[in-house]
Amino acid sequence: MTDPSLSATAGPAAGERPSPQPPSSGPLTGLRVLDLATLFAGPLAATLLGDYGAEVIKVEHPQRPDPSRGHGPAKDGIGLWWKLLGRNKKAVTLDLSHPGGRDVLLRLAAGADVVIENFRPGTLERWALGWDELSAANPRLVLARVTGFGQFGPYARRPGFGTLAEAMSGFAAITGEPDGPPTLPPFGLADAIAAMATSYAVMAALHGRAATGRGQVIDLALIEPMLTVLGPQPLWYDQLGHIQPRTGNRSANVAPRNTYRTADGSWVAVSASAESVAERVMRLVGRPEVIDEPWFATGAGRARHADELDTAVAGWIARHDRAEVVAAFEKAEAAVAPIYDIREVMADPQYQALGSITEVPDDELGTLRMQNVLFRLSETPGAIRWAGRPHGADTDEVLAALGLTGPEIDGLRAAGAL
Repeated sequence: MTDPSLSATAGPAAGERPSPQPPSSGPLTGLRVLDLATLFAGPLAATLLGDYGAEVIKVEHPQRPDPSRGHGPAKDGIGLWWKLLGRNKKAVTLDLSHPGGRDVLLRLAAGADVVIENFRPGTLERWALGWDELSAANPRLVLARVTGFGQFGPYARRPGFGTLAEAMSGFAAITGEPDGPPTLPPFGLADAIAAMATSYAVMAALHGRAATGRGQVIDLALIEPMLTVLGPQPLWYDQLGHIQPRTGNRSANVAPRNTYRTADGSWVAVSASAESVAERVMRLVGRPEVIDEPWFATGAGRARHADELDTAVAGWIARHDRAEVVAAFEKAEAAVAPIYDIREVMADPQYQALGSITEVPDDELGTLRMQNVLFRLSETPGAIRWAGRPHGADTDEVLAALGLTGPEIDGLRAAGAL
């Protein structure tokens, strides 16, 4: 089930263009964001803002669209990833390196609140679209600059992607089995974390603007949010010289904590971070005597005895089907979760109750199911008003709203600026 307050659920009839969604009433209604970024942190940050009412104008090169349009599986030649990443965005084409494109961008910036970009440092400046020019056009503008390594320092001009942040932050070094190689995630983890950090930074800068009346520059490096989510590792190294090793699915801080195979060939994950939960797990699996061991009283102590605890938990789980395991753990108030693939995610009753996957009408592919807005607000909920639009679909509309006439738009297009 989906919450109708969060998104539209009815799809169009075959061959029929879906009805436009009502104007947003989200908390960011009235905010205008220019999304100049590509792949993936910057664009996703803009998506998050658009989900809560911001008007997002996606600016792409006329001949080189955002590469996310071509990433991953496609249907009828239409990239599906873009349908998610481009939702709630108006699609405009501009060649920012062309004088005509530059002039249009400055006119857009004059009426915008936020610009999000992820070019290598110095690129906007080379096009005479740096902070000096943008802030002159609009002193209240917030410019979010998302790069691999930040705007300064010895690596600033290197090409940077999420994979490099996952490697350089320390994430890959602690991910994987103890005797195996460092492991990278099979999805854009660093980009997604950076996107959330960028949207938070934008809101912080806008709140600051409310007090000062002035915009400012946000300098966000992909390597830094990823480092932040790794927790106290810098402290451990600084104070103790401790370097966290790879431990596979186990934790160096608590046990039992692992994935376990069930009798029907499925898998579950168990977490016993709290001592009380660990006690319930060990009673359930028939090893209550270990609870009285002195080492059991701390997470670190249990982690040192992970082999013994894992053997007990794994042995019990291996004798039961997944449904039986989950039911028994739930009855015992012990923490367990089935390990889902995406089919099971989309069928799960908890996700359905939350409306985590919702239906969105689309004029190219019909009704689409995708992730809903990130969180629920009781008074000013977010909404998905449309899925990602075709390349340049809204160029004429957006430029006409700027005051450009039809012949002017045609002239810019003929000159290669659009």
